[in-house]
Amino acid sequence: MNKNKILVPLKNNSYEVRIKQGVINNIGEELNKIGIHKDRKLLIISNKEISKLFGEKVVNNLKKYNFHAEIFNIKAGESYKNLETLSDIYNAAFKVGLDRNSLMIALGGGIVGDVTGFAAATWLRGIEYIQIPTTLLSMVDSSVGGKTAVNHPKGKNLIGAFHQPKAVFIDPETLLTLPPREFKAGMAEVIKYGIIKDKALFEYLENKENRDKILNLENNSLIQIIKNSIQTKACIVSEDEKENGIRAILNYGHSFGHVIENLCGYGEFLHGEAIAIGMKIAGDIASEKKLWLKEDSLKQNKLIESYGLPIQTPKIKKNEVLKILMGDKKVRNGKMRFILPRGIGEVDIFNDIEESQFLKYFD
Repeated sequence: MNKNKILVPLKNNSYEVRIKQGVINNIGEELNKIGIHKDRKLLIISNKEISKLFGEKVVNNLKKYNFHAEIFNIKAGESYKNLETLSDIYNAAFKVGLDRNSLMIALGGGIVGDVTGFAAATWLRGIEYIQIPTTLLSMVDSSVGGKTAVNHPKGKNLIGAFHQPKAVFIDPETLLTLPPREFKAGMAEVIKYGIIKDKALFEYLENKENRDKILNLENNSLIQIIKNSIQTKACIVSEDEKENGIRAILNYGHSFGHVIENLCGYGEFLHGEAIAIGMKIAGDIASEKKLWLKEDSLKQNKLIESYGLPIQTPKIKKNEVLKILMGDKKVRNGKMRFILPRGIGEVDIFNDIEESQFLKYFD
């Protein structure tokens, strides 16, 4: 068995995540291996920047294996993760003639993956799609688990569906083209996995030699942290595919992170940067409630900062914070749910946090 293949075992539609250096150059063969053969129409969704780097290689390789492949570029940026972009994809799908036997491929970061997944979930009531993530954040988080969505003016990811990919292909080489700030933002999600369920990963990330290798994009270290993160996510998703229970722990840092993204304007903070600040706030609340040791909270914050991520909360009005939190998808029966740590490698779900306990972190 290939040690860099990770099964996401689900009741229906289980699939593999394959991590392989150079895999992006041979997608046609990989599709054949999972039972997707020639003559199927493929629509690749990407953006101009990613297309310039990888689009032609992917299309040419697919054509070599007799797939009918075309690429459609959407505009880059969180502000374009919306219904208008979704409509553009539907128009492209109609133009290409995608039928129920066709396939969409998401080639890019989390925005491309989320929008493509939702387009695939809703085109002709649902067709198959493949994820080829090209950012660290999308590799370890959004490409796995089947959450697909677009944003609404009232909040992030409010319109979406659970639609699992047919497979996920991860090529660590694509990270060599990633801007350093984007890579560091992705590390926030890796650190998250260490805190919620993988103490060994947390300790691996703390080691200075390992950190230097990771930040210098050393291949084996990248594969290690990507694999460990995905194994944790696959385990949680297999237990709770539709987020009715334990899967909510994957949102550690996200409630406050989404507040920061929304109220500061998408783009001022990258997703991972906002999540880093959200984890710091959640850790501080947990310290005050004596859920975990102050020492653990300081360890978390030190680790976040050591990977070049922010922990300082921006100035945001308290009443605006409440509006966003109450509109969050994680609210149940009018009660806000928060993920708070009990120790490094363990978190829990709480719905009894008073407003005063978290609003004091905002101006």
